[in-house]
Amino acid sequence: MPEPVAVLGSIIPRAEAARPGVTFIVPVHNEAPTIEEVLERVERLDLDAQIIVVDDGSTDATPLILQRWQTGRPYVTVLRQANAGKGSAIRAAAPHVRREIVVIQDADLEYDPADVPGLIEPIVRGDADVVFGSRLSGGRPQRAYMFWHLVGNRFLSLLTNVLFNTTLSDMETGYKAFRADVFCALDLRQDDFAVEPEITAKVCRR
Repeated sequence: MPEPVAVLGSIIPRAEAARPGVTFIVPVHNEAPTIEEVLERVERLDLDAQIIVVDDGSTDATPLILQRWQTGRPYVTVLRQANAGKGSAIRAAAPHVRREIVVIQDADLEYDPADVPGLIEPIVRGDADVVFGSRLSGGRPQRAYMFWHLVGNRFLSLLTNVLFNTTLSDMETGYKAFRADVFCALDLRQDDFAVEPEITAKVCRR
């Protein structure tokens, strides 16, 4: 897939590209059973995709799978680092973003890449800078949440809505899409899963 023109880190939209340009950031730690399936599902999407996989110190077969899968795919970048957490992995990917939209894609198949076209549609239309997916808005959560985790998530979402005048139904969702310039300007600091509420707070304060 052709690379876009980049000038001092700014993405220049390509008039000839009919498909949305999306950078998938995939943090991964010991996800050998699912990582290849996730990447194949991303690859099947009708998108101009760039895939950045950040291997956060995996000790299983994940590095070997990624090495094999990257071969012959110039639109795939694999970064490796010592285990530092999801936030650190997301930060490591940011300088390599080369598309107009960024999606954070978990590697455990909790979120199906097939949902991404719908997730990014408001950004493609120019109606939104950031889109949060929700595991709750369609009725039952996609996973069998522990009851108190579900209650806690809803409470945190309500608190976020009160503080920032938003209408989030699932603050803890890992499925988020951003305009690339918005994502790269977030200046994330958290190394672990605390990056999720950090992203929410910084987006809501924009």
